[in-house]
Amino acid sequence: MDAEQPLVTVDEKTWGEAVLGAVFTQAQVGLHVLDRDLRVIKVNKVAAGVRGIPAERIVGRPAAEAYATFGVSYDEGVLLDVLATGRPATGRLVTGLPRPGTHRLPVFSVSVHRLEDTDGKVLGLVVTSTDVTDRERARARLDLLHDAHERIGTGLDVERTARELVDVTLPGFADSVVVALTDAVLRGKDPALESADTAPLLRCAAAGRTVAGPPVPDVGPVLLPGVFGDALPTEAALLPAGPTAGGHPAGPVLVAPLSVHGQVLGAVAFHRGQGAEPYGRDDLALAAALTTRTAICLENALRFTREHIVMYALQSWPLRQHEATQRAVDVAQRHRPGGTGAGSWYDVIPLPGARVALVAGQVENPGLSAVATMSRLRTAVHSLSTLDLDPHELLARLHTTTRRLSGEQSDASAFGSAADEPTASCTIAVYDPAVGRLDVARAGTSLFAVVRPDGSVDDRPVEDGPLLGAEGPPFACATHELPEGSTICLASAPAPGDEGARPDGVMAALSRPDRDPEAMADDLERLLAPDRVLLLARTRRLSADELAAWEIPFDFAEVGTARTLVEDRIAQWGLALDPFAVTLVASELVTNAIRYGAAPITLRLMKEGPGLVCEVSDAGQAAPHLRHAKAVDEGGRGLLICASIADDWGVRYTDAGKTVWAEIGTKAPSPR
Repeated sequence: MDAEQPLVTVDEKTWGEAVLGAVFTQAQVGLHVLDRDLRVIKVNKVAAGVRGIPAERIVGRPAAEAYATFGVSYDEGVLLDVLATGRPATGRLVTGLPRPGTHRLPVFSVSVHRLEDTDGKVLGLVVTSTDVTDRERARARLDLLHDAHERIGTGLDVERTARELVDVTLPGFADSVVVALTDAVLRGKDPALESADTAPLLRCAAAGRTVAGPPVPDVGPVLLPGVFGDALPTEAALLPAGPTAGGHPAGPVLVAPLSVHGQVLGAVAFHRGQGAEPYGRDDLALAAALTTRTAICLENALRFTREHIVMYALQSWPLRQHEATQRAVDVAQRHRPGGTGAGSWYDVIPLPGARVALVAGQVENPGLSAVATMSRLRTAVHSLSTLDLDPHELLARLHTTTRRLSGEQSDASAFGSAADEPTASCTIAVYDPAVGRLDVARAGTSLFAVVRPDGSVDDRPVEDGPLLGAEGPPFACATHELPEGSTICLASAPAPGDEGARPDGVMAALSRPDRDPEAMADDLERLLAPDRVLLLARTRRLSADELAAWEIPFDFAEVGTARTLVEDRIAQWGLALDPFAVTLVASELVTNAIRYGAAPITLRLMKEGPGLVCEVSDAGQAAPHLRHAKAVDEGGRGLLICASIADDWGVRYTDAGKTVWAEIGTKAPSPR
């Protein structure tokens, strides 16, 4: 076994010189040693050779002149501060001139430390520099992507989204940017509906440039495909530099598609100025990420536009019933749009006997599903109104419909929650112009007030009730007798967080009944929360020339008297109706009331356009129904005769009994 080698003893000075020599000859960090006068005393090969400049041209020169050789700005204050205080300055980023044959500006991380001898005497400074160009460029790309995610897609508008892409990429990524969208996208259409066999028509949606960038087209005109190459790009690609459309010299060009799910929405062209650094592989990846983000935002904007069109179409259905209801009320309607799909609605529905139903509702949880639910509830209200139900009974059946819709939505979504189940507020008021009677029922909370002709305002004509689809009936209801010229005000409830209408502002707008409903609606509309609806109705009364009513004694002998009264009133009103048909319907209804009903009996006639409505009311609750009598039967043909002669007939129930009605000659003959 070999004997152990003796340790070699080296003094501290020798170690220091060896370490210093190794650092200067082998380290990959640039080293600059400055004396107290900030002159360069020594540099290593990395610092001198990075530009191919001999060390002799650097050593001995003031630092300001030496750094100017590299194109680095010289901050003498930092060096003097380190020299005076001994506090190092680390990680400072400086840029230099591009290397020969390249366009890339190098970035260096520079640190400065003070040099002292063993006695603490200040000798000078050592400056270390590391090339961090690739690191900083990668960081700049990440910052640009983060900026794109923050600033692109802030609004649901395709042109705004295109403008945001231009703003984000100028000037950090390009000197000029042109964003073109297909004509279908700009018109809010689904790109999938366009033919895949033809090249889409492109229009400039946004463009911008810096001083160094080539000119860009105006927004709006059609762009030729040559702007993006021979054909629309299918992926980010480089184009050879050439003159722009105006003949101006151009630098590097990068084009990329705006596409999502295989559907082309448009394209983008990024230009850099003449002599600028060419786009590289990393730039292609960055452009693809930017355009993908933009395309997703464009798709969201298109989806919103299409949903908004659907919501607006559903919101505006059905058409207003002005002519059919103007004998009972004079109506003013308002809808303050907000684009959120709140699911608010109003309806004015004509009912038999010149009556009218006023409806205002609001589906909770805004969105397209809320508007769809609203549309189905409106359809249900229109269907249920044909049954002549009292408002509170109509709400009870509408509650059942809402619960059924809730069950359907829960079954359709495996991830549904109770919060997604639809609930709604709804107020239904039925006004009878023959007697001035207002029957109202309310589910939920909403604005409902009655203004009488003397200016008094009743802001609580009915209490709040449970929401449709929530707790359920019974719903709050009330009955009022209104003088002619009263104003009924209904509005949908504001969503949680909305300011809604202030009570004092509403009272001030309603307390002047001398104005017409349109003027009152103008004042109230400004108080509405976005996407809320307003319905104002000024009540009327039927005049003696439109209405006639008689009490009929409970005796079969009085049927002939009723027939005479009806025949005389038809002649007095000058209606072009067959007196025999009208008196036959009236006598059959009175006969049924005496046979199956209870006293008292009231016969009422109302003019309805070219025809009239015949109503017979009694205190009985027995439901009339059509019978098909046999040839040998002596009775059972009364309602069948009425149904054959009348345009329409029906029955409605009240707490005091029922009313059977028939419309005669009210329907215009169908054209042949």
